[in-house]
Amino acid sequence: MTDTTFRISHLGERALLFEVPGPMVLDVQRRIWAFARELDERKEVRETVPGVHSVLAILHDEVATERFAPRLAALWNEIEPLREPGRLIEVPVVYGGEMGEDLGWIASSRDLTVREAVEIHSAPEYTVYALGSQPGFGYLGGLDACLATPRRTTPRLSVVAGSIIIGGAQAGVLSRTSPSGWHIIGHTELDFFDPAADQPSLIAPGDRIRFRPVEVLS
Repeated sequence: MTDTTFRISHLGERALLFEVPGPMVLDVQRRIWAFARELDERKEVRETVPGVHSVLAILHDEVATERFAPRLAALWNEIEPLREPGRLIEVPVVYGGEMGEDLGWIASSRDLTVREAVEIHSAPEYTVYALGSQPGFGYLGGLDACLATPRRTTPRLSVVAGSIIIGGAQAGVLSRTSPSGWHIIGHTELDFFDPAADQPSLIAPGDRIRFRPVEVLS
């Protein structure tokens, strides 16, 4: 498999950022997961951080980034997408109301009823493309294009953990209370990050998520 549509950036003296431009595509992201896994096996690599269509490769001190960069390109052209299915996690959601205050606006701006918007949001099986932004937060692919909404121009200073959110073409669930410019459409009591657990993050890249409506509030 050969693909030249990527870019490699030098970040400091010991890190390389490998990026594939373009919209979120699951097959590309599956290739990113396989790419990161293979890099983790290379003796020159200290750590990898997979992102959405990207991998940050942190090298050991004695490895020159200039010499390792061509190896990234060669490996990418050889790698095949990772096909192992992730876990399926069901997320119970109360849509709308005070903890989903943007749902009504998103629905009406698309000539949908609130319940129609909920049906559209809860229909797909989402995929966790990558973790980032905060511990346990997953960038989810699979949002229906009709619900895609640009992020707010002015972020809210505090959005509670468990908020079901939309930002651009991505969906997500806040794992910690924090500022956010994403739109809030519901809430879940499911805890996405528990620092005391053996596996603190509920989700991992490649996992699948289904949102299950338990109530729709006006």
